[in-house]
Amino acid sequence: MNLDLRHKNAIVCGSTQGLGKASAIELALLGANVTLVARNEASLQKTLIDLDTSQGQQHHYFVADFSNPEQVKVGIQQLLDKFPEVHILVNNTGGPKGGPILEATIEEFTQTYSNHLVCNHILVQACVPAMKKAGFGRIVNIISTSVKQPISGLGVSNTTRGAVASWAKTLAGELAPFGITVNNVLPGSTKTARLDSLIESRMNLTGAPREEVEKILQVDIPAKRFGEPEEFGAAVAFLCSPAASYITGVSLPVDGGKILGL
Repeated sequence: MNLDLRHKNAIVCGSTQGLGKASAIELALLGANVTLVARNEASLQKTLIDLDTSQGQQHHYFVADFSNPEQVKVGIQQLLDKFPEVHILVNNTGGPKGGPILEATIEEFTQTYSNHLVCNHILVQACVPAMKKAGFGRIVNIISTSVKQPISGLGVSNTTRGAVASWAKTLAGELAPFGITVNNVLPGSTKTARLDSLIESRMNLTGAPREEVEKILQVDIPAKRFGEPEEFGAAVAFLCSPAASYITGVSLPVDGGKILGL
């Protein structure tokens, strides 16, 4: 199986923590040169040190806040001016706050749509010409299992993630003739800061100890455990590899079997 990403250049968004960082680490382990993207420069510099360089990789970063699409546009253009070859793009940014969909403001919808779909589109439009030239491209969107099964209390996120999934499916059909794949990876309950926050919120709400809250959350997971970030990152890295060249337009859950739909 060809998993070799040496001499491939990857851009990974939201890559200073959680699933984005795990994905960046796995891509580097397969030999890719990785450019990290996030809004905190100190965190970017710290994460850069964690990336493998044993195969001669050169890693970089640029600062961008996805609440500001113009900043994303400027940042990616400045990167491509210096390093015009790009083969892999991992789109990823944090989700909006929870709450009933009926109580969501118009501003929440428009801002979340901008953070996710609009910024994804800016990055894809910037990177696809180089992918076409190389005859190799991998676009992976880290979104949510809500595209298959809406998550209660996450109305704005459910709506926007669904839009991203439809955008990606359309894009996959347009780009397949050029050797460019477009796929979505859908995280389940994975050991990240976001999961810790959810657990702490339930602990505060119910007064239950952490162990009890964790058991309740794991009841509906067939694997009976939370996922490890590196397990998720491995799925992303595989979809970016040469071995995944005939897989495109899919939404892959990495959730321990929790999603009930086919």
